[in-house]
Amino acid sequence: MTVHHLDTLLLMFSLVLLIAVVAVRLSSRSGLPSLLLYLGIGVALGQDGFGIRFDNASLTQVLGYAALVVILAEGGLGTKWTDIRPAVPAAAVLATVGTGVSVGVTALGAHLLVGADWRLSLLLGAIVSSTDAAAVFSVLRRVPLPPRLSGLLEAESGFNDAPVVILVVAFATTRPVESWYELLGSISLELAIGLVVGLLVGKLGSLALRDIALPSSGLYPIAVVALTLFAYAGGALMHGSGFLAVYVSAVFLGNARLPHGPATRGFAEGLAWIAQISMFVLLGLLVNPHTLVDAIVPALVVGLVLVFLARPLSVLVTMTPFGMVWREQALLSWAGLRGAVPIVLATIPVVANVPGAERLFNTVFLLVVVFTLVQGPTLPWVARRLRIGDPAHADLLDVESAPLERLHGHLLSLSLAPGSRLAGVEISELRLPRGAAVTLVVRDGASFVPAPTTVLRPSDDLLVVSTDEVRDRVERRLRAVDRGGKLAGWLGERSEY
Repeated sequence: MTVHHLDTLLLMFSLVLLIAVVAVRLSSRSGLPSLLLYLGIGVALGQDGFGIRFDNASLTQVLGYAALVVILAEGGLGTKWTDIRPAVPAAAVLATVGTGVSVGVTALGAHLLVGADWRLSLLLGAIVSSTDAAAVFSVLRRVPLPPRLSGLLEAESGFNDAPVVILVVAFATTRPVESWYELLGSISLELAIGLVVGLLVGKLGSLALRDIALPSSGLYPIAVVALTLFAYAGGALMHGSGFLAVYVSAVFLGNARLPHGPATRGFAEGLAWIAQISMFVLLGLLVNPHTLVDAIVPALVVGLVLVFLARPLSVLVTMTPFGMVWREQALLSWAGLRGAVPIVLATIPVVANVPGAERLFNTVFLLVVVFTLVQGPTLPWVARRLRIGDPAHADLLDVESAPLERLHGHLLSLSLAPGSRLAGVEISELRLPRGAAVTLVVRDGASFVPAPTTVLRPSDDLLVVSTDEVRDRVERRLRAVDRGGKLAGWLGERSEY
């Protein structure tokens, strides 16, 4: 590697990123999932396109794991605990028992309808039964689902990578699994270790960062992302589930009201976009289109079994005890999107030299492409047909906090989003706790010190100063008024103030 090689590599990498950014714009307008465009870029650059030869499945697996860690971290940091908390028990059952049902039904279909041997059938069932966090998170940003369903989908996609990775590694290893209870015990132990590590890193990390005034605001996002990576590595080195650890720690840190929270989420989102683009392009490079012909029929058959039988059955078995009605179950079944995770997992048997692994990889690749193309764009339509949606549901108010350590105070900044019920409220009607005050309003590019009778308008930016003692109460009060208006706390909206 010379400086000239570095120049060429950076030129290609920057061009790919710029093309991918434009592809995101096109996909947002057309409804076409962006992951397909990224895969297309990789295929176009590959052996059957521009002629770049790349067949290193082992490197792809390693880089794919790294990208999944970043994607899960970003998803966890952006997950609101208030949304997923009611859905956690159901999501845990769906991510474990439901995944097991899906693996079994898909493997049976592959064995009976495609003629694959049991080992390849079980591998195929395990690989494609995991929903993809990146695909689910991106779709949920466009489809206004009720918090109960969106929280369940977010939690499931964050949880189910862990058991599926364990299953794929177990089925791909040369040492056969001795018994089902040995495998079940191994999965339970790894999940328990990952959960504990994630909680510990999240709790200790939030305590350390909450009141520390770092010399630069840019250090907070770096520290938070580093903690999530530490959780993954710690969980994996302790023979636990690193994927569960990184997601749990990210959820904890993302809901800890750390300083510069929106900036941290923006930083993590940027890293996740780079990880997604790089991973999909690399996976596209690994595929040779001329070898996919033999995998077309198996991919379609197994995909139909997965989408129309295995996924609905797993949802029916696991969600009925939680009182979920058939319309919600139907949407949950259709929203089980696949993405990069199955393709990355398909590299595991290739690296392990499992007989038939190359055809298995091609089958998974085609399955993901075809059924993501079908399910992703049609999910909003399916939600409307099932009369499930929450157009009025808006994200909670983003409040960014910066500690003023020497002054024993905090500086809170927030922007009024369209539809916020803070608009139309006078400063005095906010009824902030004693020890807090709105010190500055920025409106139409001009800033001014508000009077008690100043009425807030949409798109206003506010600067609020509070003492350490009342910071949390101030933030809760602002969020309550954002949701319930000036009468929050009197007409059922809890302000906890």
